Amino acid sequence: MIFRKEYDRLALRGMRFDCIIGILDHERTTPQPVELDVVLHFHMRRAAHEGQITHTIDYGRVVGELQFILVAARFLLLESAAEAIAAWLLCPPSLDVPRPQVEEVEVKLAKPRALAGRAVPEIAIRRQRTDFPPNLEVKPFGFVDVVFESPECGVYRERISPRTVLPTHVHRHLDEMELTLGSGLLLQGAPVAAGVAHEWPRNHPHRWENPTDVEQSFLCVDRPKFIHTDEVEVDVPVGELVRTKPESYF
Repeated sequence: MIFRKEYDRLALRGMRFDCIIGILDHERTTPQPVELDVVLHFHMRRAAHEGQITHTIDYGRVVGELQFILVAARFLLLESAAEAIAAWLLCPPSLDVPRPQVEEVEVKLAKPRALAGRAVPEIAIRRQRTDFPPNLEVKPFGFVDVVFESPECGVYRERISPRTVLPTHVHRHLDEMELTLGSGLLLQGAPVAAGVAHEWPRNHPHRWENPTDVEQSFLCVDRPKFIHTDEVEVDVPVGELVRTKPESYF
């Protein structure tokens, strides 16, 4: 008999975020609560013996990342939201945010107010790392991991190589929201802390720079999904670039 290998598990239950989600007209304009549970399967023994957060999952950070995805993406379907969350949790670790590789995830999502108390729609999925083959794009500034795409949105991890700039650019046809993951990036020419997000309306110039010797990353959500011809470089002096209102997620 062949036994299935079992991993250790970290469960995060009872998350509740207000976000735009659904297909009805009022759901596209009014945030509603979404309830989220996730279970992450990975190896914990090294963390147990060495006592370092980089050898386990920083669950405070993960909660913020998941909230960011749900708020920024404005999914039409719970199914899309669950698939995007699973894909993100199963992404390989980045150099600036070391952690164990998650091998399997369980995701459960519910919309408690969707049916006005008559019932609570809830979906649950289970995914393995092999369900998401790497989808990597090579860019002049580094790499982009295409995490998830649907017609209404795309989720991407952008990784900026050491001593490299993602030049000042605008988008004419999509809205963008970006969450800083690494702790060494410059945004609009000034340091930006990990866990801070900015939303870029169409035609708002923005620029990233990695002045460190380690690859740095941020999580990006585009609405609709990324249009390659829509990233237009613009000549704006760094000193004139402005940030939008920051939001802290972890």
